[in-house]
Amino acid sequence: MYPFIRYASTIAHAALKAKKGDTLTFKDTSEIQFRCRLSDIDNFLEMNNGRVFTLYDLGRMDFAVRTGLGKQLLKKRWGLVIAGSTIQYRKRIRAFQKVTLKTKIVGIDARWLYIEQSMWVKGQPCSSGLLRTGVTKGGRVIDTAQVLAALGQSDWDLPPTGYVAEWIKSDADRPWPPVDTAD
Repeated sequence: MYPFIRYASTIAHAALKAKKGDTLTFKDTSEIQFRCRLSDIDNFLEMNNGRVFTLYDLGRMDFAVRTGLGKQLLKKRWGLVIAGSTIQYRKRIRAFQKVTLKTKIVGIDARWLYIEQSMWVKGQPCSSGLLRTGVTKGGRVIDTAQVLAALGQSDWDLPPTGYVAEWIKSDADRPWPPVDTAD
């Protein structure tokens, strides 16, 4: 089940932080902390891999609210979309461990914001995800220049480089729709 209460609580905490002046720009890294709950674990008593992606939503919401993007989403009736993702898992997260979730933008092109998210336990990285995200209006992705302008960050430029650019290139080579390998 989707963690609606945690989601709402994350938004409320982010709004309180922003109200107290603890805001972010698109150049900053958001950090939130939580505990791995029983509802997050699988039969091996560790955080379920699918739950990791779900909890990454919390980090993106904290980032959106504290950067002012959340206000713009409401004001302009914009939405958010994930158009692609890749993840690596390196260390198990066990029940009740304290997790730090970090969210930052690692690239922007004309259409997409590339976000890196990671979960850490006791200063050790456990998972890292790279997501292609967009802001939508009427079900269509809008130009990132429009988003940056609404946030007063029109002058900010962060072209995808390194592994982000390599992922974009390799993902473009991926067939869509998927090739049916059944005989």
